[in-house]
Amino acid sequence: MSVKQSLKLVGEKEGLVKASRRVAKKIMVSTAKTAAALKSHSETERRRRERINAHFATLRGLVLSNEKMDKATLLAEVINKVKQLKETATQATENLLVPTDTDEVEVEKLEENEEDGSLLLRCSICCDCRPDLLSDLRQAMKDVPVQLLKCEISTLGGRVKSVFLLATSEQGNKKNSDEHIEGSVHTALSNIVDKVSASAEFDEELIFPRKRQRVSNLDSSCLSP
Repeated sequence: MSVKQSLKLVGEKEGLVKASRRVAKKIMVSTAKTAAALKSHSETERRRRERINAHFATLRGLVLSNEKMDKATLLAEVINKVKQLKETATQATENLLVPTDTDEVEVEKLEENEEDGSLLLRCSICCDCRPDLLSDLRQAMKDVPVQLLKCEISTLGGRVKSVFLLATSEQGNKKNSDEHIEGSVHTALSNIVDKVSASAEFDEELIFPRKRQRVSNLDSSCLSP
């Protein structure tokens, strides 16, 4: 074998050895990354299970039961407790004038006088509190064929609820049916709620304006020196 052939074989062997080393290095790096990802995932899962177990421990303390319960039984018991608390809260505030987070208008016919045909209505409106709300309510009561007997207003956290006791006159009932009067009151109050909602959306638009792209058309003379 000549010297050139020997050198060629040696060079080929060195090339194979280097290629094998590069492949082995890539495999080691890939394996290390995979192991690190699995370790990170396992650590995340461990912390998640710890948080879940801590929450379940808190729920067991709230339920105050001496019986040992699995997680499904514990959740069912917590749901029952929440339903009971919600029912109790509803009963406790049933006769209280407390504003809610929902915009609503209600009109209810309480009684009708058989002698003159006058109606006694109870209506309520719940919405956000606005500076012109009272004036709108006053105007609404003037626009419908009713007489205001009583009014109760309460506010809570920027919300307001107003309850009115209204009576219709005999003359008003002759001109309008019961359904028409109730519908007129409901429409008048609903218009106020719509106005308050529209005003709130307008204020939000002023505080958080939408970004609009501005395009300026420049005359070529403006660019000339």
